[in-house]
Amino acid sequence: MSGRDRAHLDDLFRALLRLHKALLDDERVSYERVHGRIPSNGAFLQLVLGDGWFAWLRPLSQFMATLDELGENGESPDGPDIATSIASIRTLLTPTEEGEGFGRQYHNALQRGPDVVLAHAAIRALLLQRSSNKE
Repeated sequence: MSGRDRAHLDDLFRALLRLHKALLDDERVSYERVHGRIPSNGAFLQLVLGDGWFAWLRPLSQFMATLDELGENGESPDGPDIATSIASIRTLLTPTEEGEGFGRQYHNALQRGPDVVLAHAAIRALLLQRSSNKE
């Protein structure tokens, strides 16, 4: 992996972390509106890991773990390369008003949360930069 690719991957990973945090914060607010205040960060972590309310975020969490591994090793054993990972990010972060799952929940979060919108825009800019650098 070139230094330029590694730097871009690091930037992308940090942007995904900001998005992930914004989505978690947004979902926490939504959850608390329905179920009441979550008493502690530890209780929130347990909900994120095990409650169905937060299950839609797990594909992003898993993808970030794979991307982190790719950044550390330059490759992911039995996993995607950088180009495949970038394509997967684009696909995953495509909001949709239709259906269920990540795309639908992501669309809803983009409608509710300005921090989610800003994080999404930052990732899109990095993805466009990657595309234009490849041409």
